Amino acid sequence: MKVLVINAGSSSLKYQLIETDTEEVLSKGVCERIGNDGSTLTHTGKAKVKLEKPMPTHKEAIMLVLDALVDKEHGVINSMSEIAAVGHRVLHSGEDFDDSVLVTPETLKTIESNVDLGPLHMPANIMGIKACREVMPSAPMVAVFDTTFHSTMPDYAYMYAIDYDDYKKHKVRKYGFHGSSHAYVSGRAAALMQKQDIKTVVCHLGNGASISAVKNGKCVDTSMGITPLEGLVMGTRSGDIDPAAVEFLMDKKNIDVHEMTNYLNKKCGVLGISGVSSDFRDLEAAVNEGNPRAKLAMDMFSYRVKKYVGAYAAAMGGLDCLVFTGGIGEHTVCVREAVCKDMEYLGVVLDEKKNANPPRDAEVEISAKKSKVKIYIIPTNEELYIARETLKHKDDKTA
Repeated sequence: MKVLVINAGSSSLKYQLIETDTEEVLSKGVCERIGNDGSTLTHTGKAKVKLEKPMPTHKEAIMLVLDALVDKEHGVINSMSEIAAVGHRVLHSGEDFDDSVLVTPETLKTIESNVDLGPLHMPANIMGIKACREVMPSAPMVAVFDTTFHSTMPDYAYMYAIDYDDYKKHKVRKYGFHGSSHAYVSGRAAALMQKQDIKTVVCHLGNGASISAVKNGKCVDTSMGITPLEGLVMGTRSGDIDPAAVEFLMDKKNIDVHEMTNYLNKKCGVLGISGVSSDFRDLEAAVNEGNPRAKLAMDMFSYRVKKYVGAYAAAMGGLDCLVFTGGIGEHTVCVREAVCKDMEYLGVVLDEKKNANPPRDAEVEISAKKSKVKIYIIPTNEELYIARETLKHKDDKTA
């Protein structure tokens, strides 16, 4: 059975067509510069092609994707009827959903009501759903949220200490993100350890970075908050910061709240500290050249990760498994080393040789034999998780 996975951004649309029987990716690609001049479709199927075509809206982008999938030269299916369902990545569930959901007029209306919780991403996610429904009216659509894996957090973990009436009225609380990744990776960790009743910390480390505490398969805490800004130091995001420092900086820089939000999201993190880059490959090169600010940025990033690992081990009453995933988690040796350093008291002992040269794009254990905690690198696969969720929910009742 074939499932089309859609990840719609404001001016882009990524997709994969997955054969769920074998979990093979049959085709993938991206539409870029939607709504702008020079829009392109890069498609990989039987062959790789790059097409420059007008895409005024997401509807035209979806139509081009479907045309590419059935194209005689580079397509992979004979007709659209072979697509059993479409899975859409959607940023925010609010408090309305605790699982992936079949898209109906009613559920779509609820999804639209949560736009203010994710104003940068939700409109594009919704546009992607509507465009697919218009072009593929008979195909079941499933919304897979970034937040619902974290819906199992207890109230004392997700609440902020603000006036309770403001929480109820405005839905201001921790939600967490990267849920598809945390769900997939924690599931793979349990499979590798061959048991479900384990205490796992998943470190999803990329330009956006988050950590989750997963106890017996359920998330009990995560580092991102009502937005992805809370938590770790990231590529361009500040992560945790004293709210009073925000007001202080706004006054000193003479900027409004929107400019300050942009500053904290796009001009801070390791980019702001290092003055070099948000890309850890560039940071590593700068550190090797003796750049002290680049070293400071790397140290701050790793230290914040280490703090969350320790905090979540305390929250779960122990730790059985520590997992690194995401571009940085999978490929940056020095970060894994720094996070695991001096963690023997917690049972975390890294095998330095295994950590220094692990195979790429593979699940690999990097813990030392004497380590009481299993340490893994597990490449994430959010698209496969979305396809699985879509398959699971495509026949849900609409009423």
